[in-house]
Amino acid sequence: MLIRQGLRFLRLGLPGILATQTDVLSPRMLRVIEDLAGDWRNLDARIEGITSEIETLARQDRHCERLMTVPGIGPIISSATVAAIGTGEVFSKGRDFGAWLGLVPKQISTGDRTILGSISKRGNRYLRALFVQAAWVVLVKVGPEHWERYGLKSWIEAAKRRLHHNVLAIALANKLARIAWAVLNKGRAFECVKTDAMASRPA
Repeated sequence: MLIRQGLRFLRLGLPGILATQTDVLSPRMLRVIEDLAGDWRNLDARIEGITSEIETLARQDRHCERLMTVPGIGPIISSATVAAIGTGEVFSKGRDFGAWLGLVPKQISTGDRTILGSISKRGNRYLRALFVQAAWVVLVKVGPEHWERYGLKSWIEAAKRRLHHNVLAIALANKLARIAWAVLNKGRAFECVKTDAMASRPA
């Protein structure tokens, strides 16, 4: 029995494997797989329960609710951000927050030139990973049809022409982190404000 690569496909195909592969797998191996499958189901249930608790708590916190108006940011990212930086007053600007996350490129000075290198990957690794996930949500799940709504269409389309898709995700994660800091610092929800340059800002 062939199963496509990926946890979702394995989860769907596992019952069939256990039911039909008795002539291939030994009884002991079947018991081991059944036990592991049971552990997997229990872990999924625990994750679902904890996720539900986080979502409830996030929707009860005004700072988290404001953050969840930022594209790609949901209960987990908003609650983790508020837990890490509060209202963001420890940073003087959004770029400082991005640098703390490790999303700002390292600068290498050579004479009169400043070269931007790869991101530093310092700071809060967990929160950095969450903002990168948020960026992928915007790029893949939200899609171009909604980029205009968030005031990100022109920026993303211009960045796509010059950046590798992985680098684009990092750049967008940095942009989302700056927006998130502004939302917390100003105490106002995010909304797209259309101007001649199609800027977006927390309002």
